[in-house]
Amino acid sequence: MNFKMDNRMQLLVLFTLAAALITIAQSIITTGVVYLMSDFSVSSTQAQWSYSAFLLVVGVMIPLSAFISRRFSARTIFLFALSVFLLGSIICYFSNSLLVLIFGRVLQAIGNGIVMPYVQILLLRIIPEEKWQTYMGLYGLVVAIAPVIGSFAGGFVITYYGWRALFSFFAISTIVLLVLGLIFVRDDSPTENYPLDYLSVLLSVLGCGGVMLGFTNVADYGFAHYFVILPIVVGILALIFFVRRQSKLEKPLINISILKNKYFSVGTVFICILYFALNGCTAVVPIFIQGIAYNSAIFSASVLFPGGLLIIAFNFIGPLLTNRIGIKKVLIMGCILSIVGFATMMFYTQDSSFEFMMITQSIRYIGVGLALMPATTWALSMESDKVEDGTAVNNTLRQIFAAIGSSMVVVIVAVLAGGAIDHNSASVIAFNQTSLILLVLHIIMLILAILYIDDKDKIENQKLG
Repeated sequence: MNFKMDNRMQLLVLFTLAAALITIAQSIITTGVVYLMSDFSVSSTQAQWSYSAFLLVVGVMIPLSAFISRRFSARTIFLFALSVFLLGSIICYFSNSLLVLIFGRVLQAIGNGIVMPYVQILLLRIIPEEKWQTYMGLYGLVVAIAPVIGSFAGGFVITYYGWRALFSFFAISTIVLLVLGLIFVRDDSPTENYPLDYLSVLLSVLGCGGVMLGFTNVADYGFAHYFVILPIVVGILALIFFVRRQSKLEKPLINISILKNKYFSVGTVFICILYFALNGCTAVVPIFIQGIAYNSAIFSASVLFPGGLLIIAFNFIGPLLTNRIGIKKVLIMGCILSIVGFATMMFYTQDSSFEFMMITQSIRYIGVGLALMPATTWALSMESDKVEDGTAVNNTLRQIFAAIGSSMVVVIVAVLAGGAIDHNSASVIAFNQTSLILLVLHIIMLILAILYIDDKDKIENQKLG
């Protein structure tokens, strides 16, 4: 690295601010799903595409992150990503149909898929490894604050001003960041003439996109429909060819060989399950509160807001605790708290009080906050000399599972409810049963933490021994 530390930290701050804004855009639309259903006369599963499509496109973009970070300067990445995000925000604001809205969300997601992994790569490049947990905690703190406050404020904005006001906020904020980027982001980040294998790009798009599209189509067509089976089959075959091709390339799009590291793989599996459940709940809990229990968007946002504040705090506390007591104990605590949270969700009813739902969701969020950043940083530290590839693999897989989770959890509730989520007892029971399924997934995570995850120095000593 031949550019000054103050320049690098300046870059990191601006990219983190951009990541915070983009993170708000990812999930804030879930608060307005019920309003989208009404305005565009669509079902809950169709309206949910405004969220699922965002996650799907991010999952498709992230495999390119290692190439982008090596090939282009920070200035180019910053200005291009935010310009695309701005265009998407404007299209969403003026959309007159769900399809146009989804197209705007796709453009927003392209910006997200470029910025989010690059911030992480930038941080891991310039911060010494022994400080990764602390700085990843700070990064998680900033990025977590934005969507939580955004979702809470979004409930009020949607109720009083409509969902389009959200996108006017994104447009104005992005313009401000672009101006700051033009002034402060310089072309002094290191680049290399890294080749882009177009066939690998095509295979990754077909693979990631096919798998996620197939699972999200389950909501509308059921598990046996060719709109579900065909994309999944195409996606799996494309991913198989993608993996085989990477092993033959001198400079692959993604260095898949890092998955041979058992600990990196275990950490990635842990994170994938965590994101599946987290994004599934992000989608389905507001639907339960508003669509099944018939409460307002403000009520829904207020239930989730305290937990959101806690996940912010524990996004920072988790890494600090990891430095003090070790990764294993922190992840075990996180899993246990999440299990308690899902266990209490099995007792939700249409008459559940605000206080009960708020407290139980807060418990779940503490568990997530404890585990999220420590698990991510730990997995990447297992391949600390390959941060670009590790970030690409880790982020791609977790985003695929996040997209699948955001749709599949809603689908599971709908299927268990008899085909549709509504204001009835069948939907309540279905939500309770789905909570049990998510609880079991967290038990699997707990087992992984107990059996395989430990501090890096202990693992290295075991290898030497």
